[in-house]
Amino acid sequence: MQQIISRINLIEQEQKLRKGEDRLAKYNTGEKVHLKQLAFHKCQKKNRWVFGGNRSGKTECGAVESVYLARGIHPYRQNKDNVFGWVVSLSQQVQRDVAQNKVLSYINPSWIVDVSMLSGKKDSLKYGVIDQIRMRNVFGGISVIGFKSCDQGREKFQGSSLDFVWFDEEPPEDIYDECRMRVLDKCGDIFGTMTPLKGLTFIHDKIYLNQENDPEIWYEFMEWGDNPYLDSAQVALLTKTLSSDQLESRRYGRFKASSGLVYPEFDEQIHVLKQPFNIPLEWQDTISIDPGLNNPLSAHWYAVDYDGNIYVVAEHFEAGRDVCYHSDMIKKISKSLNWKSDAFGRYHAIIDSAANQRTLASSKSVTELFYDSGIIVNPNVNKDMFSGIQRVKQYLKVNDNKPKLYIFPSCVNLIRELKTYRWGAGENPRKVDDHALDELRYYIMTKPDNAQPKKPKTEIQKDKERLIRKIMNERKK
Repeated sequence: MQQIISRINLIEQEQKLRKGEDRLAKYNTGEKVHLKQLAFHKCQKKNRWVFGGNRSGKTECGAVESVYLARGIHPYRQNKDNVFGWVVSLSQQVQRDVAQNKVLSYINPSWIVDVSMLSGKKDSLKYGVIDQIRMRNVFGGISVIGFKSCDQGREKFQGSSLDFVWFDEEPPEDIYDECRMRVLDKCGDIFGTMTPLKGLTFIHDKIYLNQENDPEIWYEFMEWGDNPYLDSAQVALLTKTLSSDQLESRRYGRFKASSGLVYPEFDEQIHVLKQPFNIPLEWQDTISIDPGLNNPLSAHWYAVDYDGNIYVVAEHFEAGRDVCYHSDMIKKISKSLNWKSDAFGRYHAIIDSAANQRTLASSKSVTELFYDSGIIVNPNVNKDMFSGIQRVKQYLKVNDNKPKLYIFPSCVNLIRELKTYRWGAGENPRKVDDHALDELRYYIMTKPDNAQPKKPKTEIQKDKERLIRKIMNERKK
């Protein structure tokens, strides 16, 4: 009889767990779902970051991810036993009040095997400073969540081999680099949740700009509006009490120092399309080229829809190559896009007028070299910088919740330049990392202020063009 009662109790406990009576089971499973939190957990990248305002839900991501991994119940990753990870805070006090408290709130006490303390008592965990939590993994092993604080110094972060590190707020760069070494041999994960209050730091450069083009880096911005559990009236009231600069970081989680940006209108969440699509032939417009040779040559493919919205579809960006190489790459990308060509199979582009100059290595100009390689370039572009900047701003500006310029995510160098292009001395932009932006200006300056969208070609026109191409190809034979 006692065995039956014990078994019933175990079944009831399991039922309670599945019904979500513990906080982890209820996380993002109700009527209200935080979609950006789910995007973070679903992402398979090894270096993930959430830049969020206060109360945007960012810290929950790190705490839940840590418990998921340690418990061996991650819903979107391959789980394993005996997981060892660190939770890194700025100080022990912040650890106790924020990250540690969040982690404990998602751990069922029955999972805990042992806790070692730096201060305080085991029977009052939330009032002390925890060193390590040892907890049962569903695969039968014992996982460890260790707590570290940046005020301990880099030396305290040496030696261990880790499965994950969660940074709650931005760490010093030397500690970040040291922790990356700790997860190296286990192919572990780095993830961070932070409000960017320190300006344009190394996280801005290494993660947000991804200067090294690390394919394992992923980030997301969270703001109050993304958190379905915040009261809209309270959000509106608090918004009124903050300055525009405070709102940038405290609400939207954006990096500050935007006053010096040439294009503060650019918002990656708005202007970069997360789901690219095949561009219809009727939308295809032209290619724009900034002809750097020792400097990077930048080329982008531009399309315009029937409402006059511009789409930057693809990118070629490379330095230290000759015109023949760039021509081959442009033709290769164009073919992959099924990009329009003329009756002779040539592609057309606009290019900086500097391309009319002859290179030291050739008696021909860059324009002529492109022509010989099957790329017809038009160097008659409007290079008025300030007029061009204002036109780009018009296309970036959001009206009725929509801009007029959209960029495909593969155009990583254009996106990077838009995020970093800054004013320099003498009210001129700094001439650094602006090759993609130059040819973006050249292209947008070709668009009349109120250009009417092109009408789609009729089937008769399309058939006529096909016949012309067929005749011209036969003549070439």
